[in-house]
Amino acid sequence: MKSVAAVICILFLPVAVFAQNGNLEGTITQLNSIAGLSGASVYLKDTGFGSATNSQGQYLIKDIPSGQYTLVVSNIGYFTLKSEISIGFGETLKADFTMIEAITTLSEVTVMTGGVLGHKEIPGSAYYISPKELQRFNYTDINRTLRSVPGINIQEEDGFGLRPNIGLRGSGVERSSKITIMEDGILMAPAPYSAPAAYHFPTVGRMHAVEILKGSSQIKYGPYTTGGAINFISSRIPSDFRGIVNLMGSSFGGRNIHAVVGNAHRNIGYVAETFQYGSKGFKDLDTGGDTGFDKKDYLFKFRINSNLDARIYQSLTFKVGQASERSDETYLGLTQVDFNQTPYRRYAASQKDLMKTAHRQFSLTHAIQLPRIGNITTTVYRSDFSRNWYKLDKVKNQLGNKVAIAALLDNPDEFDDAYNILTGSSSTFSDALEVKANNRSYESKGIQTVFRIDFGSGDIQHDLEAGLRYHQDLADRFQWSDYYSMDAGLMKQTVSGIPGTESNTIESARAFAAYIQYKLRKGNLTMLPGVRYEHITMMAMDYGKNDPGRTGSQLTERSNTVDVLIPGIGVDYQIDDALRLFVGVHKGFAPPGAQDETVPEKSMNYEIGARYAAGGLSGQIIGFFNDYVNLLGSDLAAAGGGGTGDLFNGGEVHAKGLEVQITYNLLAANTGGYLLPLSIAYTYTDAVFLNDFDSDFEGWGEVARQDELPYLAHHQLSTMVGVEHLAFGAYLSARYLSVMRTLPGQGEVHPAEKTDAQLVFDISANYKLHENIALFTSVTNLTNEAYIVARRPAGLRPGMPRSIKIGVKADF
Repeated sequence: MKSVAAVICILFLPVAVFAQNGNLEGTITQLNSIAGLSGASVYLKDTGFGSATNSQGQYLIKDIPSGQYTLVVSNIGYFTLKSEISIGFGETLKADFTMIEAITTLSEVTVMTGGVLGHKEIPGSAYYISPKELQRFNYTDINRTLRSVPGINIQEEDGFGLRPNIGLRGSGVERSSKITIMEDGILMAPAPYSAPAAYHFPTVGRMHAVEILKGSSQIKYGPYTTGGAINFISSRIPSDFRGIVNLMGSSFGGRNIHAVVGNAHRNIGYVAETFQYGSKGFKDLDTGGDTGFDKKDYLFKFRINSNLDARIYQSLTFKVGQASERSDETYLGLTQVDFNQTPYRRYAASQKDLMKTAHRQFSLTHAIQLPRIGNITTTVYRSDFSRNWYKLDKVKNQLGNKVAIAALLDNPDEFDDAYNILTGSSSTFSDALEVKANNRSYESKGIQTVFRIDFGSGDIQHDLEAGLRYHQDLADRFQWSDYYSMDAGLMKQTVSGIPGTESNTIESARAFAAYIQYKLRKGNLTMLPGVRYEHITMMAMDYGKNDPGRTGSQLTERSNTVDVLIPGIGVDYQIDDALRLFVGVHKGFAPPGAQDETVPEKSMNYEIGARYAAGGLSGQIIGFFNDYVNLLGSDLAAAGGGGTGDLFNGGEVHAKGLEVQITYNLLAANTGGYLLPLSIAYTYTDAVFLNDFDSDFEGWGEVARQDELPYLAHHQLSTMVGVEHLAFGAYLSARYLSVMRTLPGQGEVHPAEKTDAQLVFDISANYKLHENIALFTSVTNLTNEAYIVARRPAGLRPGMPRSIKIGVKADF
């Protein structure tokens, strides 16, 4: 019996020892919030023990052998926490932590929303794309990045998102020229007032986060207040030494390098970064060769600051960036017949098309914290952008008449001789192909300051914010055309143009802007009234096509001055801990350009919505109505126009819609380290003209009352479902976009005047090999769907076919 008892003891000894192992549990919250922080990783360094917090911020790690450990709490976008702990036999140790979101410490940048926590408390429509969301798919295409946000209208063009066409709430998508685009709170369009068309756009792949405001609170981020504002938050200066290296390769010769290194000491900090990516292109040029691009982006920040415990904390941050692009991109699309046969074809006549750009940005920001008063942030900034898009513009027909490529591809049978030259099957004329050098340079500079003060007593809180900005910008067009013959499918130059003999103009603007916004919080009620003032002087000097030396012999000048007040107010009421209701109204405005007869864009914009957050479920639903007194159109070549950039009056327009966003963790209460995130974003948009007019702009033409605006889908739906664990994550996303009109109209859409309905699936997965090394892979357009995304600038354009990306990420 003794031996049997001994055997039983031996058999059950591991169980007894195992039972003596300890447990670790706790709750992770975010600073200034009692709500739990979901999705945070909690693990014991150099061991296999770890978990992730559930929707209440709770975690549980079981069966930990007794001993000393380093406990690490991390979450993408938050400062990592470390603590030395000791777990004894049979002990359940409780360890709670409060995490600080990295965005809340960024004194050197303007933060619109306040991050994950702050954007939920804004009395109006606000969205924050967090670092964690950005890293799920690692998109370099801004179009794909933004599709999870309702209320955004996008027209794709090149498949890579090089030159996005983005609008908000029906504002118009043409080159993103009707929204305020910023990086770290600084205007980032090449010339935001005089030439806002976004031929330069911030590189989303190097961004820390993205913010979108569409309600009344966005009036302080003008000048474009009809649709809204998008702010890109660049990489922060870390609190201690950190480095990141991401290397990826993809289909079509794609490559992607992202490297960051930074550190901070007591009184100085820095971060240096480069993001480089490119591709050989997915289109097949008739004559062979690349149809892709190569982009290089560099950024450096350096900060000097006083001691953190100084009575008056101050910092001075210098930021400098440089970016360049070389892309074999064209405005030349396909005819309907050719698209049906080979959607990724490129005609021989586009073989010389080439875009070259260079962008430089500088800023110096001084921030000061005034004890018990508030803070003041002042920034001096400048950006310079130059580009020359050398691309086919016209083709001669048999009568010697020049035919614009858009008209040619719309009617290839009418211009069959020109079409044959375009495709390289004919060599009729020695100078049949006109290739235009769209050479332009831009300058944007200014100074802005923001003062914030918080005060209150009891349950009443007052927040007052005021800002001033003086800004100057200009756009210098100095263009020419060369001529080519088509010889056995190859283009040979026959005439070399003289720079300045095409567009030869300088457009400039001076603007003084000021705003004041006051937030009153009393109990469950929050009110946010504000007003913006803009004084703008727009000027244009046209030297004519016969004065490339700019002597002024044929100079014509025009100017336009605008003074405008832009009021707005948002009201939010908190029903309970989970539900908030809000309503807002504000004036929409866009500058009119230098033409005397063009008036500013004006509208009254309304929204009403509800926001909910409890447990693993959060979301918002918003209805909006924009009542335009005058909608402005822009004669952009990218929109199928003549490329003059002139603005014109579009009259009265009504734009209305619905925005829905829902996120849910299907394992909301699980503390075992698994998350099943689900997100849904839906947008309904309806925008119609309210008057008859005949427009010289080819993209509109003759417009009748109740015609719908082009390139606005009625329905957009984006969904994402995933599974996450400490060691891996996998995600599937789908996006549906309904048919879009390509010309104004009503009733049934003519087949030749619409884009395709789209249903596109993307997947991604990552696996952590080591605490500091992870593998990543993704597939975009999983089903390899071929679909039409646009019929402009000239001809049909396809979306990107299936593309596979694989890479490795390392941080240290």
